[in-house]
Amino acid sequence: MARTTSDIVIDAPAERIMDVIADFTSYPVWATGVKTADVVATTDGGRAQQVHFVLDAAPIRDEYDLGYVWDGSRAVSWSLAEPGSMLKSMDGAYVLEPVADERTRVTYQLSVDVKVPLLGMLKRKAEKVIIDTALKGLKKQVEAR
Repeated sequence: MARTTSDIVIDAPAERIMDVIADFTSYPVWATGVKTADVVATTDGGRAQQVHFVLDAAPIRDEYDLGYVWDGSRAVSWSLAEPGSMLKSMDGAYVLEPVADERTRVTYQLSVDVKVPLLGMLKRKAEKVIIDTALKGLKKQVEAR
């Protein structure tokens, strides 16, 4: 399954960015379309291992669970743990790479498959919109802290 990728540079260290990514209760504030994000299970280190999402990003309205794997402040990846009514699969990752003092490049990779037939070109365009919106929201949220 091909992944759509984009990146952005955020004026903050990787640790601060990863703290925002790990703060799922704040997702409805900055992640467009996310109505709720409730942690279902945590790792021994206290980070989310499974999160239940309610999404309302017209035309997609769905509820699903994502499972997370954390690599310190370097990366986090996720995949669909409990599919919803529309999503068949979702795999993604944030990869954080320091680029200068207090600046970090955040690369977002995403691959989504829905249960309804969708042309590959339309699917990639939707993934790109999701990624770009999420990166801009993340940057705004991190830099506002």
